[in-house]
Amino acid sequence: MPPLNLPPVELKIIRDEGLIKVFDRLREKYVALTPEEFVRQHFTAWLENDRKIPRASMANEVSIDLNGTRKRCDTVVYDRTGQPLMIVEYKAPGISITQDTFDQIARYNMVLKVRYLAVSNGLNHYFCRLDTENKNYHFIRQLPTYQEMISPFGSN
Repeated sequence: MPPLNLPPVELKIIRDEGLIKVFDRLREKYVALTPEEFVRQHFTAWLENDRKIPRASMANEVSIDLNGTRKRCDTVVYDRTGQPLMIVEYKAPGISITQDTFDQIARYNMVLKVRYLAVSNGLNHYFCRLDTENKNYHFIRQLPTYQEMISPFGSN
């Protein structure tokens, strides 16, 4: 896998019936090690270690119902009351992040109604804070820490 623009992470990797798998600490099971999964494992470790998001407040592959269709959010971060706080969408390092990526995560947010959105391909990371009053979002340079995100006034 290519080097990412994220801190290195020690991954537990196995070969199972010819398939390379990585241990997902959030789902507590081995999953196929795809390029997107490689990004997810590094990004969730960064969220936990750098942004101080408790592991118990994150979930991978969260199913939602969007207009009668089952969709999956790559990662959802919850506040201390269990309400969704942030959606993260991952792409493989070789995949460019486009307007379609933001449209996809915005559709997911029609269901979850979070305060923050994040998109990463492991090389480029984009963060948005939702402005519910004006019904738009603002790009922010740095993702706030968990404590800042859950504060009543938010950060950035």
